[in-house]
Amino acid sequence: MALAVASKYARALADLTIHPDRGMDSQAAMAELQAFENALKEFSDLRNVILSPAVAPARKRAVIGRLCGLLGISALIRNFLYVVTDHRRTRILPDIREAFQVLVNERLGVVEARITAARELTAEQRSAVAAELSRMTGKNVRCGFQVDESLIGGLTAQIGSTIYDGSVRGQLDGLRRKLAGQ
Repeated sequence: MALAVASKYARALADLTIHPDRGMDSQAAMAELQAFENALKEFSDLRNVILSPAVAPARKRAVIGRLCGLLGISALIRNFLYVVTDHRRTRILPDIREAFQVLVNERLGVVEARITAARELTAEQRSAVAAELSRMTGKNVRCGFQVDESLIGGLTAQIGSTIYDGSVRGQLDGLRRKLAGQ
């Protein structure tokens, strides 16, 4: 149920930020939501005030307004946070943010890829990997890179549930399976 509700709020926010004439970029909206979420995680007193049913909605709005001012959060996101809080949905804000990112990516034709390499990649190598994945998928690929030395060499790429394994460890495992099968 929480996921369905989160999707509803995410869809509303995506409708407001996807169009360039709205004055706010969807990535900026994502960053502002993340900043607010981080503040809630970092300060337990703040989180308690926002999440407590004993605190009056007007008081919660005042706290959110002040925090948004301190964090430089736009009026659009501030008003969105008011609506989320007024409807007592602040607990699912991380789910809303994740659903929002998925919707924005779908609407813009972007896919997320998690790249794991045996060593740190240069900027040139990162660009080449992103370009090749874009060519393979036919979509814009936004890559997140990490290092795992146990791969020995090469890299793996995960896009959704699909994994492309170009690592030495993967090749050795495949060879081991072939030899064990004979």
